[in-house]
Amino acid sequence: MTCWDVVMDYGLRSLGYGERLLPRTDFTLCQQVVLIGSGMIWNIYFGVLALISGFALATLVAVGKAQSNPWLRKPAEWFIFLFRGSPLFIQFFFGYFLFLSLKQAFPIFEPFASAWAGALVVLFLNTSAYTGEIFYGALMSVPKGDQEAASAYGLTGWRRFRRITWPTMLRLAWPAYTNEAIFLFHATVLVFFTGFPAIQQRGDALYYASYFADKTFNPFVPYPILAAYFVLLTLVVIGIMGAVNRHLNRHLPQAAGRRPRLLPQIIR
Repeated sequence: MTCWDVVMDYGLRSLGYGERLLPRTDFTLCQQVVLIGSGMIWNIYFGVLALISGFALATLVAVGKAQSNPWLRKPAEWFIFLFRGSPLFIQFFFGYFLFLSLKQAFPIFEPFASAWAGALVVLFLNTSAYTGEIFYGALMSVPKGDQEAASAYGLTGWRRFRRITWPTMLRLAWPAYTNEAIFLFHATVLVFFTGFPAIQQRGDALYYASYFADKTFNPFVPYPILAAYFVLLTLVVIGIMGAVNRHLNRHLPQAAGRRPRLLPQIIR
């Protein structure tokens, strides 16, 4: 069997397409690279959807925490405290059994007992709490002069928030938010490692890496492959977030980069 045949058989194995049975003996490097790469589809799925949906909720949470009204501020503060104060591993564990209990009483919750929906909800809430705290800190750091200038131009309420406050908040928060995005993609390896089951051996990258490590008794091949995939994914995330950051700061003067001097100065 050539490596191309392995790609055709196991390239989409994590989604249920291709060979139904995983390799049992004579594991090749190509099989490990392809199957672990197939599992990365789930990691990217969880990370992208949780990041996009969590961005919207995080903005609302940050704005709510900045309000003087306790009916708006307290729920935002407790939401952030709950999900930042408890380990993500425990959140996955309790989330699965909560959805499992709700499914028995209300059949509408049946999809949430599966990883594709239930784990996504847990990641969505977790990243919303962390990002909400980041956005809140940036919101409190918006220069007062910007607010006063907006008021002088007649911008108030929603218009001032949309055109002045929110863009400035994003510019201030984006470097820290980039780190949160990277951590979120790394946290997706906990999905099938906790309570959510991998139905018909359809798991993520860590699931297949653990499978090969258990079968071969050699973790020094599958886990470096897994690490390499996440390094590549991290580089992609950094590139995308960096492009967004440059777009957010496109109107600001950019300091011209100076090439370092290679030769030391002559001391007279």
